[in-house]
Amino acid sequence: MLEAILSLGGVGFFAALALGFAARKFAVEVDAREAAILEVLPGANCGACGFPGCGGYARAVASGAVAPELCPPGGPETVARIARIIGVAAIAVDPQVAVVICQGDQQRATEKYRYLGISDCRAAQKLADGPKTCPGGCLGLGTCAAICPFGAITMTDQHLAVIDRDKCVGCRKCVEPCPRQVIKMTPRSVSVHVLCNSHDKGALVRQYCQVGCIACQLCKKVAPEAYVIEDFLARVDYRHAVKPTAGVEVAIEKCPTHCIRDDNPPPAPVPDEKPAPQAA
Repeated sequence: MLEAILSLGGVGFFAALALGFAARKFAVEVDAREAAILEVLPGANCGACGFPGCGGYARAVASGAVAPELCPPGGPETVARIARIIGVAAIAVDPQVAVVICQGDQQRATEKYRYLGISDCRAAQKLADGPKTCPGGCLGLGTCAAICPFGAITMTDQHLAVIDRDKCVGCRKCVEPCPRQVIKMTPRSVSVHVLCNSHDKGALVRQYCQVGCIACQLCKKVAPEAYVIEDFLARVDYRHAVKPTAGVEVAIEKCPTHCIRDDNPPPAPVPDEKPAPQAA
């Protein structure tokens, strides 16, 4: 019995020595800055930085291979903290938010045929350029919603993708998979957008969508700096629309197809207070 105990103890002792030697021999030195950067990252592991996870991005930043402002979920505060860790000046980053520039759901836009394939916009687009008549309209099969790592995209009952501004962190994960480029990245500071993605002429747009841009130029007339018309489609000039002007609001009201929308309308006016009734 004693011999067995001594034998096992000896084996354990020499195994511990071997492991300790191996740990010293093959130890990988970790840059302290890498650990510090990883600590300040949000830990979303969304891949928006171009790396599979936050660990890879922290390592790349610490080594100087990439810039410290590639983490949209972290925002400007995280950029500033990373810049302090690696000793560089923080570059100001304009936060962005994704917007679906289409309102043509199944009630408002026509379809060429009834699609019965797998629920994936990329697959549907390959079948005769998609079921929706509008060549730029949202196909509404939820590919973007399935990809969004933050749950910011939902599908309406009428098959239209809608993005929650409060949940969107601007990671861009939803942009590339959309086969019709319906999702655009826009400055978070701007809430007014032209929600149409069709470059067809107005007469044709009217045939397949109730809420499409017809390039009537009314928006451009009332707010020349805020809107541009390119290839039969109006869009907001985000360089001049950061601060909403009266013209921008008038354009929203006058748009005949209501394709200009404000995602962040001002709160409803407070009704005038009525004097409290006198006690009898």
